[in-house]
Amino acid sequence: MSPRADGRRFLACVALGLAVLALAPLSFDSGFQLGLMSQMCAMALFALSYNLLLGQTGMLSFGHAVYAGLGGYAVIHLLRGMDGGPFVFPSVLLPVAGGVAGAAFAALIGYPTTRRGGTSFAMISLAVGELIHAAAGMLPEWFGGEGGLAADRTAGPAFVAGLWPGWSLGPDLHVYYLTAAWTAACALAIHALGRTPLLKLANAVRDNPQRVAFIGYDPHRVRYLMLTLSAFFAGVAGGLMALNLEIASADSMGALRSGAVLLAVVVGGSGLFLGPVAGAVVVTFFSVELSRHTGAWQLYLGLAFAAVVLALPGGLAGGIRDAARRGARGELAHWLRARKWTIAGALSGMSGLSLAIELAYGRVHGTGGQGVVSWFGLVLDPSAPLPWSVAGVLSVLGAAGLFLGRVQSRLVPSPEQCDG
Repeated sequence: MSPRADGRRFLACVALGLAVLALAPLSFDSGFQLGLMSQMCAMALFALSYNLLLGQTGMLSFGHAVYAGLGGYAVIHLLRGMDGGPFVFPSVLLPVAGGVAGAAFAALIGYPTTRRGGTSFAMISLAVGELIHAAAGMLPEWFGGEGGLAADRTAGPAFVAGLWPGWSLGPDLHVYYLTAAWTAACALAIHALGRTPLLKLANAVRDNPQRVAFIGYDPHRVRYLMLTLSAFFAGVAGGLMALNLEIASADSMGALRSGAVLLAVVVGGSGLFLGPVAGAVVVTFFSVELSRHTGAWQLYLGLAFAAVVLALPGGLAGGIRDAARRGARGELAHWLRARKWTIAGALSGMSGLSLAIELAYGRVHGTGGQGVVSWFGLVLDPSAPLPWSVAGVLSVLGAAGLFLGRVQSRLVPSPEQCDG
């Protein structure tokens, strides 16, 4: 594809994305839906910032939530300073303050921690994350203790005095549009960053740091710059989250939060620019929706993580790209027919596993009332043998389908094998 055609396709994608962000509130206008979309946008930006480390530079971090959490605390402290005080700052620019806080901390601790990549950096990032998380509990005047710090997002003017006085951050709709605008602007900035020599060097450091050093560049300095840039965008995302929820807590800097963004990037796929965005949307949606219907939602997320790693090494975005390529070559129907037993077995196995999990969780915790479990609208008794028998039959049928699919894939060659 020529550069001009590639540019037109990029502009078309940008226009489509902006239209979706602008028009989404017309269909999803309740407070819950607007809050959920704001969380998705902020999480998408958080995942894009993490992909600058993992996908572009090959730096696995277990403490990336620290930068987002510090960005959130910076925004909350500024809001509290404006509440009844002489300090005034435009609220729409508060996410920049969050980004500066995240980048400043990364600039402070990043130089010694990025001397080595790989496992060394991963372990150091885990230690830094746990250190800051523990410090938050020992400095309640800065971090608010276990309950965190809360603030009113309408404490300051949305813009400078006299400009658009009817616009404030009180309504959920205004917060959504602010979050969507900052997410779109930062996503475009990250995409533009991908065309700079620094990103090309980061990719080279990811693939072979010894060769980068051999041609005269310092891999340590490249890793340090990428960590600082990534922390800035993570701080912006943390500031948007704090504006949406009006609170910042130590949990936002913990390992669980760092694991969530890693999950989003891996599920979505780190090899494509929009992969982390897709993963963030899916992980946020299922986290919120599953937590409303089952107490075992974290177990489902873990299973989904394992399933994507095993079945879709390129993530959801990579799977969609491969399906689109097969569709363009007219091979998608053949590919699906060749895997009909695998798909049927996977669906049956997931149904049986889900039923077994809900029965076990309901039996232990008594969710849905004493002796009652709700599963896809059905009310079941976890102590009765019939639901357990159904779960067992579905699981066995799923295993049989996967086995038949595996045998069929050995007997019927794929189009790629025929071409070869």
